[in-house]
Amino acid sequence: MHTQPFDASRFVALRLDPGEDVLLSLRAAVAEQGIRNAAILSGVGSLDRYHFHVVKTTNMPPGNTFIRGEGPFDILTVTGLVVNGQVHAHITFSNTELAMGGHLEEGCRVLTFAVVVMAEAVDVNLTGWDRSGPL
Repeated sequence: MHTQPFDASRFVALRLDPGEDVLLSLRAAVAEQGIRNAAILSGVGSLDRYHFHVVKTTNMPPGNTFIRGEGPFDILTVTGLVVNGQVHAHITFSNTELAMGGHLEEGCRVLTFAVVVMAEAVDVNLTGWDRSGPL
């Protein structure tokens, strides 16, 4: 286990409009705002298309299963990290029958709107925090 306290220099809120891709928009916001390291704190909104992956094996490194589909879904949360300017985000969403989620991939398209909030980390090195193995 590793712990790393950090101060948040600022909070950045990102508002996405209908038809925008969640992951591509996060990447663009990180680049536009010059964010190197951050915690993705929350996300809400809705989707009409989804694409994510989850681990499918227990060997290391684990294999992945990619899942995509369409339909109206509410975003329950978007969380994750920005490490050295790279977005590593997960998404959870639901409809009246099920909830799904995993590692966010390109192809999650906003239905009505989406809002994601990040806390930029200062004076911290998060290199390696988004992969398995020793830091």
